Amino acid sequence: MAASVSTEKKQETTITTLLNVRRGAAAIDFYTSAFGATTLSRMDSEDGSVIAHLAVGKGDFWLADESLPHQNFSPESLGGSSMRMVLLVDDPHTAFDQAIAAGASSICPVRDESYGWRIGRVVDPFGHHWEIGKPLTEG
Repeated sequence: MAASVSTEKKQETTITTLLNVRRGAAAIDFYTSAFGATTLSRMDSEDGSVIAHLAVGKGDFWLADESLPHQNFSPESLGGSSMRMVLLVDDPHTAFDQAIAAGASSICPVRDESYGWRIGRVVDPFGHHWEIGKPLTEG
């Protein structure tokens, strides 16, 4: 009897995030300018709302215009965000400054923390908080 060979592609388990925003098209422009994001896919609807899949370096995330009927609220609707994105980069100071130049606001400047990270935090124009940093190496 021959061995059974499966030709089905197995789905790998992955976790990514979807950011709900107001003004999705403007958010894509901001993330492109602030973080060098590239658009992997984008769907625009007739009402002007957008869903997009973006990549920054080796990471990716989705964004979509908020949808109140589906309880997908942006930080602007909620009055704040319940999560933070962490952007790992080789040069946190440059990435932080680029985000500020693109329209983000500084929450904490980039600094060396006692727990071994060089990190700062910005809030983007859509209410999402981004930690921008890298672990420090000894030596």
